[in-house]
Amino acid sequence: MIRALVSAFTIPELRKRLLFTLGLLAIYEMGTYVPAPGINGIALRQFFDDIARARGGTLFDVMDLFTGGAMGRATVFALGIMPYVTSSIILQLLTAAIPSLKELAKEELGRRTVLQYTRYGTVVLAFLQSFFIALWLENPDSFGGRQIVQFPGWKFRLLTALTLTSGTAFIMWLGEQISERGIGNGISLLITASIVSRIPTAVRQLYLLLSPLQVGEAQLSILKLGVMIVVLLAVVAAIVLLTEGQRRIPVQSARRIVGRKVYGGQSSYIPLRINQVGVIPIIFAQSILLVPTTLATLVPSDRFRALTESFLRGNVWYIVAYALLIIFFCYFYAAITFDPLDVSENMKKSGSFIPGIRPGRPTAEYFDAILTRVTFVGAIALAVVAVFPDVIHSWMKVPYLVASFFGGTGLLIVVGVVLDTMKQLESHLLMRHYEGFLRSGRLRGRR
Repeated sequence: MIRALVSAFTIPELRKRLLFTLGLLAIYEMGTYVPAPGINGIALRQFFDDIARARGGTLFDVMDLFTGGAMGRATVFALGIMPYVTSSIILQLLTAAIPSLKELAKEELGRRTVLQYTRYGTVVLAFLQSFFIALWLENPDSFGGRQIVQFPGWKFRLLTALTLTSGTAFIMWLGEQISERGIGNGISLLITASIVSRIPTAVRQLYLLLSPLQVGEAQLSILKLGVMIVVLLAVVAAIVLLTEGQRRIPVQSARRIVGRKVYGGQSSYIPLRINQVGVIPIIFAQSILLVPTTLATLVPSDRFRALTESFLRGNVWYIVAYALLIIFFCYFYAAITFDPLDVSENMKKSGSFIPGIRPGRPTAEYFDAILTRVTFVGAIALAVVAVFPDVIHSWMKVPYLVASFFGGTGLLIVVGVVLDTMKQLESHLLMRHYEGFLRSGRLRGRR
């Protein structure tokens, strides 16, 4: 791997792409520390830390994860890239539900139009979110009497909305530039950079747990730390298998004779990934479960807070509901993103077929049966990976920031993006007759 990285920097075009990507990621990281005007970032950070200790997890923690702490610091990148992700998901759902959008997305020009709609939706969502955030920041009662905004009013609201919306639009532009002129998927790399930027804080918390409290014993022993490292390596290996695992359905193309030439007659396959839906089910499940605990921090009602006690992070009912929601959304999103009938019709038009299966509806039913079984395995595996940080948090008695790197959304995104970026680098190296990252094996997708 080290030799492959050295070889990558010896190729002028690839070196330019790598340096361009690293440069834009550095700009993004610097932007997460530029404070937004009119907001007391120190008081807001203290509020987030207090509710994290008191409630065990809210939607603010999820936003803080995807923004690399920018939300808690009240910077110009406080919204991060999440409005773009939300807009993309909405457009994807609308494309599956509206036939005209579905037909539009099948053409190259139509895909560009849908991408433009995604950009417009990002700006609208970012403006609405930032405006309501400004209203929330103005109210001291939401922060236990803390004065977060010194000069509230319409000027502050409009300034905050324009600042945070501009920050999100700039991040979106950075991601598109990385995808076009750099290496890897730009949006995914920016999210990964946000997650990875929290590693130093997690390492510091681990160091504090290993240090003895005054004269007493340390909160975390060396033996437990060793067990955590072994478990982390095992979880990473499991996520790699989950990300790269697929069921290959053999496909045979019909042989056609046109003039004196013979076309088709070749065998190929259609891959159905075990994790067909990525991290979307985890994000949906987290968002639903964390809404009650988030509202409990904002609504001054002891009765409402008592009702949400059962769904605090780490509670048994929280883990059970979390896993069931993930399994549900895995099936829901897989049904939207993969249409067996559409795939079977396209195969029929191109003269391809699955050996032993009749074209048309029998092929669609076969795809549906295979997808159901594959999704079940992927959903169970995804649910186990998602709840594993809560198990580590309760078992090892470590802060959730440390436990979050043992699975869940963050580790799934990091591993997936690293694998995808390695594939792109490897394809560039192989085109120039260099060895890839793995000399004894092949990354999935490598020919």
